[in-house]
Amino acid sequence: MREPLAIVSNPDVVIEETAPAARTVVRTSAHEVRETAVRAARTLASKQDEEGYWVGDLTADSTLQSDYILLQMWLYPPDADGSWNPPTMPRIRKAARAILDAQRPDGGWNTYEPGPSEINATVRAYTMLKMTGMSPDDPRMRRARELVLKLGGIQACNSYTKINYSFFDLFPRKYCPTIPPEILILPGNFLYEMSSWTRTIIVPLSIIQAIGKTRPTPGGMRIDELMHPHRKLALHRRDRIGNIFIKADTLFKRWERQSVQKIRGRALREAEHWMLDRLQFSDGLGAIYPAMMYAIMAMDSLGYERDHPDLVQAIEQFDGLMLEGEESLIFQPCKSPVWDTAIAAFALGELGEADPARMTAAADWLLDREIRRKGDWAAKRPGLTPSGWVFEFANEFYPDMDDTAMVLLALLHARASDPERQARAERRAVRWLLGMQSSDGGWAAFDVDNNWEIFNSIPFADHNAMLDPTCPDITGRTLESLCRRGFKYNDSPVARGIEFLLRHQEINGSWFGRWGVNYVYGTFLAVRGLAATGAPHAKTAIALAARWLREVQNPDGGWGESCRGYDTKRFEPAGSTPTQTAWAVLGLIAAGEVYCSAVQKGIRWLQERQRPDGTWDESVTTGTGFPQVFYIHYHLYRDYFPILALGTYARHAESQPVGERVQ
Repeated sequence: MREPLAIVSNPDVVIEETAPAARTVVRTSAHEVRETAVRAARTLASKQDEEGYWVGDLTADSTLQSDYILLQMWLYPPDADGSWNPPTMPRIRKAARAILDAQRPDGGWNTYEPGPSEINATVRAYTMLKMTGMSPDDPRMRRARELVLKLGGIQACNSYTKINYSFFDLFPRKYCPTIPPEILILPGNFLYEMSSWTRTIIVPLSIIQAIGKTRPTPGGMRIDELMHPHRKLALHRRDRIGNIFIKADTLFKRWERQSVQKIRGRALREAEHWMLDRLQFSDGLGAIYPAMMYAIMAMDSLGYERDHPDLVQAIEQFDGLMLEGEESLIFQPCKSPVWDTAIAAFALGELGEADPARMTAAADWLLDREIRRKGDWAAKRPGLTPSGWVFEFANEFYPDMDDTAMVLLALLHARASDPERQARAERRAVRWLLGMQSSDGGWAAFDVDNNWEIFNSIPFADHNAMLDPTCPDITGRTLESLCRRGFKYNDSPVARGIEFLLRHQEINGSWFGRWGVNYVYGTFLAVRGLAATGAPHAKTAIALAARWLREVQNPDGGWGESCRGYDTKRFEPAGSTPTQTAWAVLGLIAAGEVYCSAVQKGIRWLQERQRPDGTWDESVTTGTGFPQVFYIHYHLYRDYFPILALGTYARHAESQPVGERVQ
């Protein structure tokens, strides 16, 4: 650990006394940093929609394009002669080109950048390329096939890949986990002990499985060549409890064959009604790709005619996730306007360079989207007055705590045209956040106390997101949001949140990041939250975190972290990115290390890599959907997080007196 250095007399020089010899780092002037931030802010401001919101592209991996082709095959089956020419074929071909463009040199497809080839992405890509007419003898297909077998064959895929392919008899149904619709009629809140996104996925999936329809493939195409010759077809056994669930799955399958039609019919009706209810006031079921896709397939299975208004709307909303060009088509997993608007407005506000009219437009747009009806969260908190914000344009059943905390931070700077309305909304949102604190003192994304660990042993839990547990990143942001509004460290909700963070700090001083990659994300938000509380007993934890951030800085002055850390359970270094560099700088500044050499080098890294238009390049994946399974690339992260970091530094450097203790 580096010891604190002596107070220096020249505020523009930081002496870095590290072996083998002391050296000096010239402190970047606040004026220069502000100029850099203002250039970026002008560009960001120009991206604001005339309605007041910001929204950047949100992209992921090739599985979204693969599943789009699969959905088209479900909706538009091949003709009796095996030929397949659906009306969406031009888009299918574009999606196939996008898949092929994403192939790695080893023949596979990955789930994050830069990352290794992954079995599910590769199996799905190979299958859909073959489905659209690519010859298995093509060298690119041969490489993909060889890699699939090297990775364990289709048997090594997760449950959702296998279930999807069972709908086309490409994988045996008996070796797929059963998701019975009877879950909907079990006593108690069994369904609501699963994460919100799992609920929206499995309910329509249970309908599809229960009805049991299958579709043919073009020309009766098979993918038997992806079956590993030396691996058995069997449900995956994770542990002893998992084995119990496997045995239960056998009983579910027997129930399906001999089910009491009255009970099954009731369960299907409940599942259908649950799904249709949550299509209201939403951009699709859960407003997320997989749930929206399965909802379309479920309605089709239930016999909805193609011109049924609910099905028409569901398809239109799903197609609205496309980013279509002349030669390519990729899908977004969802849209992020509330999230992008809140962070953009907060960054501009913290910089102090925001145009008041633009900020008012943003505030008015956000206030229009406050949630005023009860959603799934009310199963655990039935008496709580609705409020909060969602991630997307509309997703009324699923406001989340992270977005709500971020919107409240943005509204510190963004003044609406109706101040009284804004004040009422803010009071409701604060009360809702306080009411959604879990019993362990932390905050999760969508639900309270969503922590039944036994669910992680269910066979279809291998998407690694059955639960929505409390996490340091959301807890840190929530603490900052509350304390910026006057809460103190000895107020009960804040005190419990502080204790949660102190309990969950890693031995090395970092915190795990659930919704961003990874320890850099969790650490910067935990430090900002603790620092905002002003809690004296958090100082040691903050100092340890600052030391860790300094230790993982890259030699070039930036910070970078790989998604691989979700597999290894430790920090995995990667090339520096604007987003993660900004996070680390923000964490160190919150820890009080404005003038430390690590911050100086991080600021210079951002300055030197800014493009002429004020933005930054970033190809590395820094967003997390489901750890180890699904990752997200937020295309505006590279713009507004550096603005927030640079603006925060400039503000501190302009206000702090000469002579700082540095580390």
